[in-house]
Amino acid sequence: MEPIPKSGLYYPNKIARIAIMAMADVMGRHGLNSILNLAMLPHLIDNLPPDNLERKFDFADFSAIQGALEDMFGPRGGRSLALRGGRATFTQGLRNFGALAGAGDLAFKVLPLHAKLRIGLPAMAKVFTTTSDQWSTTQEFEDEFIYTIHRCPCCWGRHTDKPACFVATGLLQSGLNWLSGGKEFRVVQSTAKSVGDQNCQFIVYKDPIG
Repeated sequence: MEPIPKSGLYYPNKIARIAIMAMADVMGRHGLNSILNLAMLPHLIDNLPPDNLERKFDFADFSAIQGALEDMFGPRGGRSLALRGGRATFTQGLRNFGALAGAGDLAFKVLPLHAKLRIGLPAMAKVFTTTSDQWSTTQEFEDEFIYTIHRCPCCWGRHTDKPACFVATGLLQSGLNWLSGGKEFRVVQSTAKSVGDQNCQFIVYKDPIG
């Protein structure tokens, strides 16, 4: 794959570390090492970003990892692994970030489902907006929320035939599952910077599946 020019936009080391560790759990250490080599990031093999909130992990490198998944496993296999990686990323660490910490409290747990989503989705957006250069916003409509990533590290500098920010989709799915106390929600990416859209948008349907 072609190298992606550095963006000058950054994730905190901690979020990148959580994401890479989650991918190792999903595909195994050897699989992860192969992906890092293909993404031209061999320096990350057995050398994870430090566990701190310094904004040092370039969006271009995060995007290269996502592109390498699709190059190695094909569109369908890459999609499945990225979704699983996104879900594992939330489960293994992001739910402990400040803006989401209160979602585990009893007062939050007894709220009606739609109230949990109305509070929890903006809280997820706030985690990324306040800790990284990823700017995320939410809008509420009658039947769905629109979660918008205005500067997306998942597809930065890449071109795809259709929206393919699957790690973000998986992360949202897992976050909604946790916020709702175990329910599954339909999350559909409707626009992507990588296909020429202005930003990356995800439709989050309010009613859980099933």
